[in-house]
Amino acid sequence: MQSFGIALVGYGGIGRVHAMGYKALPQIYGLPSDAFRIVGVATGRLETAEQAAREIGCAVWTDDYRKLLERDDVGAVDICVPNLWHEEMALAAARAGKHVYCEKPLATSAAQAWRMSQGVSDAGVQGQVAFHFRFIPAVQRARRLMDEGFVGRVFSFRGWYHRSSYISPAKPLSWRLSREISGGGALADMGSHLLDLQRLLLGEMAQVYATLDTRIEERPMAQDQARLGRVDVDDLGFLHLRTADGIPGTAEISRLATGATNDLVVEIFGEKGALRLDLADPGWLYVYDAREPGTPMGGRRGLTRVETGQRFEGQLAPDWTMPMNIERAHAEGQYQFIKAIQEGRPVRPDFRDGARVQDILEAAYLSSANQRWADVPGAHEH
Repeated sequence: MQSFGIALVGYGGIGRVHAMGYKALPQIYGLPSDAFRIVGVATGRLETAEQAAREIGCAVWTDDYRKLLERDDVGAVDICVPNLWHEEMALAAARAGKHVYCEKPLATSAAQAWRMSQGVSDAGVQGQVAFHFRFIPAVQRARRLMDEGFVGRVFSFRGWYHRSSYISPAKPLSWRLSREISGGGALADMGSHLLDLQRLLLGEMAQVYATLDTRIEERPMAQDQARLGRVDVDDLGFLHLRTADGIPGTAEISRLATGATNDLVVEIFGEKGALRLDLADPGWLYVYDAREPGTPMGGRRGLTRVETGQRFEGQLAPDWTMPMNIERAHAEGQYQFIKAIQEGRPVRPDFRDGARVQDILEAAYLSSANQRWADVPGAHEH
């Protein structure tokens, strides 16, 4: 693999995770140390950009991301900033001839997301969304089993993504709690991941009936915690879904799930079998084969743990038997992004995938506001 230069825009918590991925991948795959090189970093303030560059070990830092787009040694831009600025930065990078790796959700609206998808296509570059859960081996195994017809005719599906990260009313306001900047609350932030997995395994979603709620309506202002500010995004959501093939299912998302840490589960129930993904246990896929013999007195039928571990093609370290973490899934998404570009093949999940998820999010917000079913645009056309 040839050396590939990356411009990192944004260096908050997720920016650090992306930087860790680029630095770890050469050792994971036995590549030269500069195979993935962060050329420069941009943040909102020059002093934080300089500190980020020192941590990363790159020589270039700036408070104007456009300066990184002018560099010939930058092949791709990795965007890790609040959602409102994704479109501007992605389209500027595309016009400069740079490929784009962008955090999720892709934008704050479906219109923005589709403009981004069209923009990278028109510029002849590629755009990938950081739906990193796709790259967990258990998810990949589940997709292969679905493609092979393991579960047969699907009867229903369900999924949930629970965190307890916002249960304290003392947690101050941030950009994630502003609809203008984030585009939505728990549904946009976490639900985009869950809906992407459900699309990956079950196909397009055609209809949604959503109930979204804000349980903590005021929080302390970040700069003056004696004052309270209004929260205008959802804390939790309950979605009834129907795929383009007519399969019913549910998605439940909450940032107020007391006791949960980062619990994402997807279940699929079919005529011939069932699948269960639990990302708290990422080394295993749970399968049920209804074709196994089963009688009132015994048999082999039952939910089975199938080992998947860290089975990434070409990985040298860590050993596949070691427990997997979220950082490794992020890194694999970044690796597959650059590998696809260098091999001249399409990246996935691409900006079109991100825009399709944005369509579902927008339909869910419309449904919740009107308290009726909402159609997802174009579900039967893709």
